[in-house]
Amino acid sequence: MSEAIELYFDFGSPTTYLAYHRLKWISQTYDTQVTLTPVLLGGIFQATSNQSPIMVPLKGAWMSADLQRYAELYDVSMTFNPHFPINTLYLMRGAVAAQQMGVFDLYVETVFDAMWKTPVNMGDPSVVTEVLTSAGIDAAEIFQRIEQAPLKDQLKTNTAQAVERGVFGCPATFYKEELYFGQDRLFFIERQLKA
Repeated sequence: MSEAIELYFDFGSPTTYLAYHRLKWISQTYDTQVTLTPVLLGGIFQATSNQSPIMVPLKGAWMSADLQRYAELYDVSMTFNPHFPINTLYLMRGAVAAQQMGVFDLYVETVFDAMWKTPVNMGDPSVVTEVLTSAGIDAAEIFQRIEQAPLKDQLKTNTAQAVERGVFGCPATFYKEELYFGQDRLFFIERQLKA
């Protein structure tokens, strides 16, 4: 029976992009099943009185170099998005829509790449349409679904449940009901999987 790992994610977090790729590697290397749950990082920040590390100038400058160190360690192609920060509300609603449409994995990979691999302005709906369409995703249906109240409520519910579980930012990974915050804590999970 495969081990279960859960990741709460928001596309706007560069460390979550790294965690996403590292967890893909972990799932391929060990007998694990990774479940991704879309949340709204801004909603988590509001609920927990937290803020983005980039809001602290010295920390933001340090993080830029640290992200590249981890990208190299994980062998992940990463380019910091020049349009950062990007409001990800519609992108995260789109992730819920993609779950409904059966294209979730493709959507997640496509949007993460457009945010942090070959970065474009994913805050611009026309750019999002072009990116999704190029990947073979029905952008029109995504945009139609993200305006529906039940879908909006699902993202709110995901976010509230994350906060209830102790999540205060992204990436937030759960393994055996224990929270591991940040992409740089995943080695604790790896160590348990090796044991």
